[in-house]
Amino acid sequence: MNRKWYAVFTAGILGGIISGIVKLGWEVLLTPRTIARNLTNTPQELPQQIGFPSHFTHLTYTYSGQQMPWVSFIMHFGFSITFALLYCILAEKFPKITWGQGTVYGLVIWIAFHLILMPLFGTVPAIWDQPFQEHFSEALGHIVWAWVIEIFRRDIRSRITHEPDPIYK
Repeated sequence: MNRKWYAVFTAGILGGIISGIVKLGWEVLLTPRTIARNLTNTPQELPQQIGFPSHFTHLTYTYSGQQMPWVSFIMHFGFSITFALLYCILAEKFPKITWGQGTVYGLVIWIAFHLILMPLFGTVPAIWDQPFQEHFSEALGHIVWAWVIEIFRRDIRSRITHEPDPIYK
């Protein structure tokens, strides 16, 4: 694998992990779901829809005396890493995807998943049945999430390849 693609995959994986942590922190500050809707959160609901039983999707581990939902975390970080990798690959081939330092990509992902696909599949309520706080938290959270990915992409790419970013070529 050449240095450019090594950089792309390294940035995608590391950016996906760190941006996933940032997004979790964002959701602590501006929780997107009501208490009732968080009893089965979105990362738990999705695997249930494809056949995983709720006793599995609600499995937890104990840390510092608190129950932590590990299935939710696997789904959360799996999504983050997958779409960070996709972003980094697309940025090499189509540099304009980095418009707004990745924030436009974050908004597109939010629209695609939270406003179209997940309501369409019944994973979350229809957009008009979701509270404004959920839209606000998720939209801004996805902007910050994608911006963090772009920071990693640009920095790691330049450190590994010593080449200009494709947007500047």
